[in-house]
Parts: sequence; C-alpha cells; structure tokens
Amino acid sequence: MTTKERERKMFVGVVWNCAAELKFLLTALLFLCSLITLLHFLPSRFSFSPYSDLTNCLSTPTVPLHSVSHFNATNYSSALPPTPPPPPSLDKDRLLENGVVKRVFNPFGSAAYNFILMSAYRGGYNTFAVMGLASKPLHVYGKPSYLCEWVPFNKNQNSISVAGHKILPDWGYGRVYTVLVINCTFPLPVGDGGGKLLIHSTTNGAGDTNFNTTDTFEALTETGDDFINFTSTVKNPPKYDFLYCGSSLYGNLSPQRVREWLAFHVRLFGEKSHFVIHDAGGVHEGVMEVLKPWMDKGYVTLQDIRDQERFDGYYHNQFLIVNDCLHRYKFQAKWMFFFDVDEFIFVPKKSTIKSVVDSLSDYTQFTIEQMPMSNKLCLSEDRGRSYRKWGFEKLVYKDVKRGIRRDRKYAVQPRSVIATGVHMSQNTVGKTTHKTEGRIKYFHYHGTIAERREPCRQLVNATSITVEGTPYIVDTTMRDIAATVKRFELKMIGSTLQRTRQ
Repeated sequence: MTTKERERKMFVGVVWNCAAELKFLLTALLFLCSLITLLHFLPSRFSFSPYSDLTNCLSTPTVPLHSVSHFNATNYSSALPPTPPPPPSLDKDRLLENGVVKRVFNPFGSAAYNFILMSAYRGGYNTFAVMGLASKPLHVYGKPSYLCEWVPFNKNQNSISVAGHKILPDWGYGRVYTVLVINCTFPLPVGDGGGKLLIHSTTNGAGDTNFNTTDTFEALTETGDDFINFTSTVKNPPKYDFLYCGSSLYGNLSPQRVREWLAFHVRLFGEKSHFVIHDAGGVHEGVMEVLKPWMDKGYVTLQDIRDQERFDGYYHNQFLIVNDCLHRYKFQAKWMFFFDVDEFIFVPKKSTIKSVVDSLSDYTQFTIEQMPMSNKLCLSEDRGRSYRKWGFEKLVYKDVKRGIRRDRKYAVQPRSVIATGVHMSQNTVGKTTHKTEGRIKYFHYHGTIAERREPCRQLVNATSITVEGTPYIVDTTMRDIAATVKRFELKMIGSTLQRTRQ
C-alpha cells in the first residue's frame, strides 16, 4: 500500500468517525442562514435586537464590532416609528341585578374644536376683543362660558379675572363653526408694564354632560412699550378718514371688475383712505396685477386668509373677517365702510363723501340704500363697442320692482362699535339711522365680479323693459361719471392696467 492510499483511508476514517458532528454543524449553519434571510423580509417593528445586531454586522461590515451595541441603541432605535397609544378600552353592555340590560355608549374623537383663535386686540385701557370660531352646536345647545384673565409681567402685581361677554355676530348663519367675539372688560386699566391675556374657555358640559372641559389659551401678549404706543394712538387723530373692510374674496374673480371698483372708490374716498382686501382664494394672478399698483401707492393692504377654509363656517367665515378688520383698525379710521366689490358707493354731484358723513356724525352707524342693477342688459347703441366700456358704464338698467326688502350696507364710527356684521352692526354704543335716502346710495351689479366674460348679453333699445317679470328702467348715473374715473386712474397709476382682461 502506497503512502497516498494510506492518507486517503485515514481521511475517510476520520470523516466517517465524525459524521454526527458534521451533520450537526451543517444543520446549524443552514438554520442560521435561513433565519438571517427571513429577518431581512420582516418589518422593522418585528425585529429583535440580537438578530438585528447580527444582520447589521453582516450587511455593514464597516461598523466596528465594539460599536454594534451603541449603534443599535441610538441610530436603529431612533429610526423606529413611535409606538401608537393603545386603543381606549371599551365599556361593555351589562345585565343589572334588576334584570335590566345596561347599554353603553363609547365616544371617539371630537366633532369640532372648542375655540379657534384668529386675533385679539386692545379696545381701550381696560378692555379687549378676542375674535375666533367656536363649535356651533356647543353654542346652540349648550351654555359655554369664558373667563378673561390678565396676568401682568410684574410679579408684584396680581392677576385679575373677569367674566368674558360673548357675542355671536353671525346671526345663527354658522355651519360647523360659528363666529364668536369675546369682550373682556376689566374694572380698572390693565397693561401698564406689560402682560398677557388668557382666556379660559369652558364647555359647561355641552356635548357631554359628564365632563366640564376647560381649555386655556393665550390670546394676547403686550409689552410695556405696546401699552405706551396704544395710548399714543388713542390720543392722536386717526390716520385715515375712511377705511374699507372687505369681506372674503373667493372664486375666479374678474380682474377688470376689480380694477374698475378700485379706481372708482379711491377717487371717491380720497387721499386719506385705505382698503383692506381679504383673499380667501379669489386673488389669482390677474387680480393681483390689478391690486399691486394701488398697494405700491399705499391705498391697499392685502391679507391672505385662505387658511380659514379649514374650518367650515358661513360664506368663507366673512363675519369673522369683518370683525377682525373692525378691531384691527379701530383707532386708525374716523369712518369704516362695509360693502362688497360688486357694489359702488355714490353721493350726489353737489355732495362729497366727507360732507355726507359730517352730516351724519351724530350717529355711530348709518345704513346705505341699494340700487339693484341688471347684470346683463345693455344699450343697443353700445353694440360693437361694449368691450371697450367699463362694467358700471354699460350696465345701465336699474331694477325698479316694488315691495321687495333689499339688503343695505353700512358705515360706522369704529371706536363706538363692539362687534359687527355684514349688513349692519347690532353691537354699537350710540345711535343708528337708516334715513339716508337722497344723501348716499350704492349701485349693486350682482354677480358681475365672479364672471370673467363680457357682461352685456342682451342689448336693449328702450328706456324701460320687463325681463322675466322684473321691470327695469334706464339709469345713467354711473355711466355719466365713467370718463372721470378713467382719467383719475390714468393720473394716479398711469397706463399699467390698460390691457387688463375680463
């Protein structure tokens, strides 16, 4: 037997004698490899740290062995999503000793927020106004209450609390949410040295009589300098004679109609006027091009209020918006006007807007009579030229149907108003008059602002006509001043808007 044959027999013998150990080793390796492969397909939340360490070591050999435990304790654990809270345990129906089956009701979530804060402003040395939205069912079917607390920054001064007076200015028009103005009036001046206004909003069991939930939020913070600046503002004459508070603008608005409206009213109200426009989605690129020249001139402030669309209130929450505007500019204007961008204020030729309001200065509020105009009837003499004319220039047929209650718009002296609405305020200090006929009125071109097309859809060659049961007569009051308004725009901002489209 050769040497090679003896070595081969020796190797076979060793293998045969160790067959059991080899089988065990191969089986262990196969199981380990299978387990590692399986772990790669499991979600991270099912991974167990010892096996995760092993897969990390195998897949990332650059990580030193001595840092494996540290790697898992920081990087890997931080990558895991937070563990969701366990679902609430459900109460079960049960049989009472008297044989009655006691049924159970398990509530989940919340139907509406208790309060959604928009703004808060100081209204005097001892009074504040807080604007926001609240759950409408809470106020219709419950009795929520509000506590106002002033907390001074000076720790030597004590905080002071009063009951908040709640005002619902939207007359029940709210949807999921209703507009709420909280008036906080303290028995003495507060704020000298700075502090913060807290509102404690309590549901008083409304919604669930087993609970009396109170939410506390910080409505306003003032420094000592803020209080000094407010004092100066109150003592000084208002910055503006006239300030316009616009309702929420939404939809695909006509840039041309906005252009006409602005030029007309800047001319009417004069140099010491200002217009606050609220964009609820209606200020698209074309409208912005119309607003920008007047913004640059200092006549227009544009506020983006699109986020209010998250909360389902009436008409893009316009009652909330006008109340914010009232209190935001309360001490900056002598008179504040509330009307829409398809409505044009008019005073007779021998009057000015200043002479009109001066004659009504004994009143905190006056309302304005409406002149409803057709939004489609035009004169046949404008055929072929109507596209060159402005909307209020060519829509000359006035609705004269009798026996209809028409909406009125209004103006106020804002320092004497606590809260306001869209068509008038019911929360004023002082008198209101509706007898303004012959002194001031407004022409209403309903719906024209929301249509980006030529408004003239029926040309008429008559001084009076009845269409679909509604009588109309020709009224050229606005047509007669169109040329003057166009010249005014050209003088103020040049020809930059000459190519504005519908």
